Amino acid sequence: MEQPSKKTAEHRKLIELNDELENYFSNTIIPQLFVDADMILRKFTPPAMRHFRLSKADIGRHMDEVSSNIRFPTIIENIEEVIESNKDLEKEIQTTDKKWYQMNILPYIIRKENRANGVIITFIDINDRIEILKGYEKLNKSYESIIFSLSHDIKGPLSNIEGLIHLLKEIRGEEADTKEIIDMLSKSVGNLRKTVVELADIRESDTNFAKEAERVNFENLIEDAQLALKDKIHETGARFDMQINESEINLSRKNARSIIYNLMSNALKFKAPDRAPEIRIKTEKLNDYVLLSFSDNGLGIAEDKTDAVFERYVRLNNDVEGTGLGLFIVKRMVEDADGKIEVESSLGKGTTFRVFFKGDE
Repeated sequence: MEQPSKKTAEHRKLIELNDELENYFSNTIIPQLFVDADMILRKFTPPAMRHFRLSKADIGRHMDEVSSNIRFPTIIENIEEVIESNKDLEKEIQTTDKKWYQMNILPYIIRKENRANGVIITFIDINDRIEILKGYEKLNKSYESIIFSLSHDIKGPLSNIEGLIHLLKEIRGEEADTKEIIDMLSKSVGNLRKTVVELADIRESDTNFAKEAERVNFENLIEDAQLALKDKIHETGARFDMQINESEINLSRKNARSIIYNLMSNALKFKAPDRAPEIRIKTEKLNDYVLLSFSDNGLGIAEDKTDAVFERYVRLNNDVEGTGLGLFIVKRMVEDADGKIEVESSLGKGTTFRVFFKGDE
């Protein structure tokens, strides 16, 4: 019987290898493409067909014609780079439909000639991993904001307590007067405790990266802030004009409270020396947002300094006590809730802060 020629044996081996490759491509759960050196799509796995809406008709087509399916604009340049360099390329990519993949492009090398005759491209879905990393980033910011808020927001209640203790030391009045001050002191301590509890409350849901929001009432939060700043309001003779057209919003209570407290505190601190503060607070529905406006008739901010007020540790007026953290905290909290904050000011006339909270879906 005639022995098969060497050429026939090599042909059979090639068929077996091709069958193995076909079997691998048919059964892998990973989206993969095989593109030759002429940029022709030769093979793809079933998951690639599902992920990128490819069909059998796409086999044999130039990558220019199918690259839009993959929705990553520089894929052709990346393939060319690997073919020219004979080196692997690994990168995290986000497709135009906002999905994240780890893309690996490996050169398909002809060993005898030591050159790439195409590439094999693997896509690993890392969308969940990216979302988790984003969640941890947001959680870290949340912890940082809480630390800043604790150091900043408790100063008002502490000042109240210090003032009341001073009064107790000096008072020579009746027992009823002493009792009234002790009651006020007790209330201030309660407010301080409430502030610390609200700001330091990291719920289990935060670690699942689902923002813990609830229906909060603007009037209640404004009243809380006025109570915490009662001494400063009395000292400055501040007057309030409130137009609450949107009374509620779905938001983290501790963040909403801190935003309102900081804006009110600033309006009182940066009063003009020759007039009592007039603070106008307004809420209204504006397109997809609920707009909270805080306007005052205070010192105002120079036009070229308005952006700087939101930077950490920036203080534009050293004559006023502060840490330079308040508006930095406010901006971060607003943006973490998918909102935005704007400032408009005129030096010597006053300032308006506009906080745009994302409305309910």
